Amino acid sequence: MITISDAAQAHFVTLLADQPEGTHIRVFVISPGTATAECGVSYCPPDAVEADDTELEFTGFNAMVDEKSVPFLEDASIDFVTDQLGSQLTLKAPNAKMRKVSSDASLNERIEYVIQSEINPQLASHGGNIMLMEVSEEGVAILQFGGGCNGCSMVDVTLKDGIEKQLLDMFPGELTGVKDITEHQAGEHSYQ
Repeated sequence: MITISDAAQAHFVTLLADQPEGTHIRVFVISPGTATAECGVSYCPPDAVEADDTELEFTGFNAMVDEKSVPFLEDASIDFVTDQLGSQLTLKAPNAKMRKVSSDASLNERIEYVIQSEINPQLASHGGNIMLMEVSEEGVAILQFGGGCNGCSMVDVTLKDGIEKQLLDMFPGELTGVKDITEHQAGEHSYQ
């Protein structure tokens, strides 16, 4: 479920050495499955372990995960990176905002998963996002842009060279195209 690099494991062992005996770490997701999902790591003293926690064993410590966070931490990874600027613990959880869907899920569910886990995080750096409105009978994904994408002069490039290419590559034979239904004229509805 969660991969913790050797460097991160060594870092946790060092941190836990200063804690009361039996203290482990807790990996969690706040507001799992939502656009505002946030991941975190904290100390987990013995009296904070819950009966329904999943316990993952690592060298020198265990990681506890609460029952609600488990499905949203699939494919998560923790690393500890040191460079010229210092050291940083990084936690990546690609499924925190949306639970990973199985390969036999509906086309809508699989497209929505790709949008939430891959496309929207890229658009978020520009203040934008997209929503899947529907998939037509012809296999066209109907999208609506929001945030910083609304009124952006590069939206056609983003749609055709980015989003459409990515989705068509991921769903060959199922998806035939992508269409934007957003009103992109700048106005009061536009993100400022």
